[in-house]
Amino acid sequence: MKALNKTAGLLTALAVISAIAHIRAEYLGPAYHIYIFKPLTMVFILLIALLTTKAVSARYKILIVIGLLFSMAGDIFLMLPGDMFIAGLVSFLVAHIFYIAAFGAGHWRRFVWWSPLPFALYGLLLVILLAPSLGPMLAPVLVYIVVIMTMAWRAWERWLQTRRKDALLALIGAILFAISDSFLAFNKFQDPFLAARLLTLTTYFTAQWFIALSVYAHGRGRQ
Repeated sequence: MKALNKTAGLLTALAVISAIAHIRAEYLGPAYHIYIFKPLTMVFILLIALLTTKAVSARYKILIVIGLLFSMAGDIFLMLPGDMFIAGLVSFLVAHIFYIAAFGAGHWRRFVWWSPLPFALYGLLLVILLAPSLGPMLAPVLVYIVVIMTMAWRAWERWLQTRRKDALLALIGAILFAISDSFLAFNKFQDPFLAARLLTLTTYFTAQWFIALSVYAHGRGRQ
């Protein structure tokens, strides 16, 4: 466990340094630093989940790792020259589907009836605010909002059912992911604002870090 903590700590430090270098490059350049440090940050975060030996379950670990890989693919599509937004959107959509499968493992038979309501309301609010400026992107963005809200809800439901530390880490990550994508959407489809990239990337990398950390079974049994 100490070895794992040291490894995760080292990878976290490297991810933070890489993320800072990436965010700096977004504002100050050079552009090639973006191509280096954005995927590199996700590599360090992915390794946190991949190198975990005491996982919540083998299935959970595999699903989270695949979700992280598709997130990396989405990052690469979004940072490439040209309009690759749809390809990035689809990659993140697939990532969320794997996260939904991970967070729902073993808990679909139990259901707290009111648990989806906060996420449904937040998703509805996003649609209302964004819809006038989406144009032909309305349908794909609507699908994406439904999927990411479902992902956040399943993380919330999982924590309500288990009250485990790994479930709490996944929940924090899922909520931060939804917040990050909200910043991204308002910056892209409405009025761009200077702090958008800082807010989007900080919440995004932190979200993925929490989700990667949730792979580890924190001493309260495995699912």
